[in-house]
Amino acid sequence: MYKKEVKNKKYRCDRFPIAFFVNFYKIFSILCFLIYNISMIQITKNWYEILKPEFEKEYFKKLQSWLNDEYSSFKIFPPYNQIFNALNMVKFNDVKVVIIGQDPYHEIGQAMGMSFSVPEGVELPPSLKNIYKEIEQEFGTKCLKSGDLTRWAKQGVLLLNAVLTVRQGQANSHKGKGWENITTEIIKKLNQRKDPVIFLLWGANAKAIGESITNPWHFKLSSAHPSPLSAHNGFFGNGHFKKCNDILKSLGKSEINWE
Repeated sequence: MYKKEVKNKKYRCDRFPIAFFVNFYKIFSILCFLIYNISMIQITKNWYEILKPEFEKEYFKKLQSWLNDEYSSFKIFPPYNQIFNALNMVKFNDVKVVIIGQDPYHEIGQAMGMSFSVPEGVELPPSLKNIYKEIEQEFGTKCLKSGDLTRWAKQGVLLLNAVLTVRQGQANSHKGKGWENITTEIIKKLNQRKDPVIFLLWGANAKAIGESITNPWHFKLSSAHPSPLSAHNGFFGNGHFKKCNDILKSLGKSEINWE
């Protein structure tokens, strides 16, 4: 189920029955849990309606319970109200391009719920530096210094990680806990869309998720990951950003300003 917030028009998953005629201590305890548990997942109505069947499955309930414990016991990124930031930034029907990452950045102040993106003022991580290098090579212009890729999301770029949360300092620590079911379902829903989508698949993890893209009217551009460990093995020189804009132009859609 979801609950509407008047101010930001977002909907939150999960329910908790309100108990009546209990003492003050019990009411206070229940309300504290309710606020925390609901605010764990914030998602717009647009995406909530699309993913509602997944949210009602047993694996997601277990995932959410496990996340409650993780956020209570460890430093987890991104902040719980930014877990679905990538979806909240672009509506389902407005998605033109999907960039699939692995999992969130795992150091303090970096993760913001969108793959490869960091908040304004945060030093660019190595992978994002290489992404900018490739863009600058393709277009011959300088990228902005900011690593906040909200400007891409507002143009229809879905910056989706395969796994949406992570423990501080432990890359892939939330892998295999259930997030892959959700993110694969997101890709499957986009695959069902008749309006073509361009998928940028960098690295083995992204390519594995890309196997769910089966309809021939979509476009898949694959290469090595932009990590310093692999960027010279096929990411640099892949031409994906120009190719992406050429495809969008051929479809009669506005191109992405990657700078």
